[in-house]
Amino acid sequence: MTAPLTLGQIAGAPNTPSPWDKSALLVIDLQNEYQTGALPLAELDRALTHTKALLAKARASGVPVFHFQHKTGPGAPIFDPTSKAFALIDDVAPIPGETVIEKSYPNCFTATGLEDALKATGRTEVILAGAMTHMCISSTARSAFDRGFRPTVVADACATRDLPGPNGETIPAAQVHANALAQIADGFMVVVKDETAWA
Repeated sequence: MTAPLTLGQIAGAPNTPSPWDKSALLVIDLQNEYQTGALPLAELDRALTHTKALLAKARASGVPVFHFQHKTGPGAPIFDPTSKAFALIDDVAPIPGETVIEKSYPNCFTATGLEDALKATGRTEVILAGAMTHMCISSTARSAFDRGFRPTVVADACATRDLPGPNGETIPAAQVHANALAQIADGFMVVVKDETAWA
């Protein structure tokens, strides 16, 4: 039996990562909620390490960086904007000149002005890191593709959590992460392991 191919491979679509000089970096929802709050993520430390490396590359190359913070309402059980859990994690916090955008939907393009902000930079591609792989990373990558921004997702710079399955079983975070990335890669989007894809 032959190895499976993605739809992109079947169609002959390019599978090279987005070049830095054409890209913006989207750092999605790396907030305390996922580190010390109600939604701890498996492999978050790995994701933070690789996101820091991506930020270093972006900053050295003058690449526009957009940081996202998910927000609910005051008193909500998660992403309460009045709580310490809402804050961005210090290790990957923005520096002066980088844009911070609050959002209330998984898709970073919904009701945020991101599309216009990207167009204003002149960049046509986006590089994605953050959380959660199956939720905000996936929905943002798909929306970027639909809007004409070629997305590259950096696998080791993303993280997710265990999920309940339809029959009461627990689906391990590693499986959720791998499945989400496989679906993204199958949808004409690029998935790379880590920042060494640009070595």
